[in-house]
Amino acid sequence: MNTDAVIEHITQWLKSYIDNSPCQGFVVGVSGGIDSAVSSTLAARTGYPLVCVEMPIHQCESQVSRARKHINFLEATYPNVSSVEVELTDTFETLRQALPPLKEGQDGQMALVNTRARVRMTTLYYFAALHNALVVGTGNKVEDFGVGFFTKYGDGGVDLSPIADLVKTEVFTLGAALGVNDAILQAAPTDGLWGDDRTDEDQIGASYPELEWAMEFAGDESGLSERQTEVLAIYRRLNSANQHKMEPIPVCMIPSEVRGA
Repeated sequence: MNTDAVIEHITQWLKSYIDNSPCQGFVVGVSGGIDSAVSSTLAARTGYPLVCVEMPIHQCESQVSRARKHINFLEATYPNVSSVEVELTDTFETLRQALPPLKEGQDGQMALVNTRARVRMTTLYYFAALHNALVVGTGNKVEDFGVGFFTKYGDGGVDLSPIADLVKTEVFTLGAALGVNDAILQAAPTDGLWGDDRTDEDQIGASYPELEWAMEFAGDESGLSERQTEVLAIYRRLNSANQHKMEPIPVCMIPSEVRGA
């Protein structure tokens, strides 16, 4: 990959998007992970106003410190960058307590995890409206178009996606070239939605390099190793189950003979 050319291409794409919109800048949620670090740095490079938003909800201290260190780097490097921290733990807990209690046998853990992401999305769009700005997505190609590893109308609720054509290993390569700090470059990828140290690989059952291989595989399966067969099955299962996230929302079209005059 021609890293410098890719960085410049995305930067110019973001600038062109703003130039042809009525908006005046960008808003991005910074989590302390590589995807948000790269997306925010690319947005900062445009020279347009960028608001970086921290939104901890029962967050691990290591994630908070990585996010803050990255934002400090951006603010010191790019005069167009500002930041705000919105502590959402109490907000999330108030919502959680207002929801009906679970019935016997129900597991609401995933529902609550996705609710965290949706509370953050709402917060980002508040600041976007406040600053007449666009919400920058942080999803990569594997998450957005491979296994659907994002929350619908949570971190998937964005205005534009600058790194969604890059696989995870390419995002790390861009991060190193953009000056993202070592703490982020060396941290295991995590969605940060569980309040503990579980990684994306813990949840998915496969690493990003393995998933990248599975996305591109189109050969003879008879020669695969046991692990490759397992990874391919994981990828196909998640890709199938999460198609509703990756395809346009179904619209019920009314035939003219049904609609009538």
